Amino acid sequence: MMRQRLWAFLFPPDSDCWVTILRIGLGLQLTFFAWSVRVDWNDLFRTNGPGLVNRALTEAILSSETAFTPRLGWLTAFGQRFGFTETASLSFIWFGLLVAGLCLLAGLCCRFFAIGAWFLYLCTVKSGLLFAYGVDNFTTIGLFYLMIAPLPDAWSLDWRLREHRALSPKRFGFHRRILQLHLCLIYFFAGLSKSLGADWWNGNSIWRALTRPPFNLVSAEVLIRFAYLLPAIGILVCLLETGYPVFIWLRRTRPFWLAAILLMHLSIGLTMGLYLFASIMIVLNVAAFGPDSLAQLTRKLFWRSSRASLLSDPDADRIVS
Repeated sequence: MMRQRLWAFLFPPDSDCWVTILRIGLGLQLTFFAWSVRVDWNDLFRTNGPGLVNRALTEAILSSETAFTPRLGWLTAFGQRFGFTETASLSFIWFGLLVAGLCLLAGLCCRFFAIGAWFLYLCTVKSGLLFAYGVDNFTTIGLFYLMIAPLPDAWSLDWRLREHRALSPKRFGFHRRILQLHLCLIYFFAGLSKSLGADWWNGNSIWRALTRPPFNLVSAEVLIRFAYLLPAIGILVCLLETGYPVFIWLRRTRPFWLAAILLMHLSIGLTMGLYLFASIMIVLNVAAFGPDSLAQLTRKLFWRSSRASLLSDPDADRIVS
């Protein structure tokens, strides 16, 4: 009995709607990322870049930890064998990221560009290790799940240009279930680590996050005026993240918890300028739990509208009888 329940939990029949959301969201994420770093790309990743921190330093640190992690140095060395300069190789890598994002957005050669985007982005993140933060880790996670997901989805160009037989609904359900469990672990331990310290309970962490350059988009005068709200915001963040693995599964609370998490990330993007971080977290959450919440909300609205129209019908009693 327990084995059947576990099997039903891990392999629920599902549609490819979440794959479509993940593919389009990651396509936009990659496109915006490549476009945002187009001016500084070569300066950031040249071996002899103008800054004190360059690719030679970050890859030396990476090599001291492991020699098997992908990095841009592998690709530039490969290009030099064919006569390409380092600048030309870096430009080609940047163009590859941009093309991969656009092709994922359109759904063209999904599997090839999902694998290529994951590898190129991973190389970029590891070669810029000292510049990387949460958005890079979560984008890499999203690309990995897209790379192994059942592709193509029904809304992609691949599906329309080629003949594809329908994939098993349980395959879609299994891959989505793993993404859901992964997000639950991420949020729970993030919320737990915040809850163990006092700074999130008294609002100090919120204050430091909003006043530290270059994230200080909200003026200090405004923050001082509403300083009494900072402890409440910190406690709310801790509750949202630690309660995520519980309330995101309950049918009654899932739409509200998902909406609160999306609002939290949207607020982070708008108040701190972390637009790419906010977007990747929104994409992962909507892909993992959005289709169920939307279907549940649609059923509720349809039931209420049907009930209201039935009660307003003068012949309702005769229809029911």
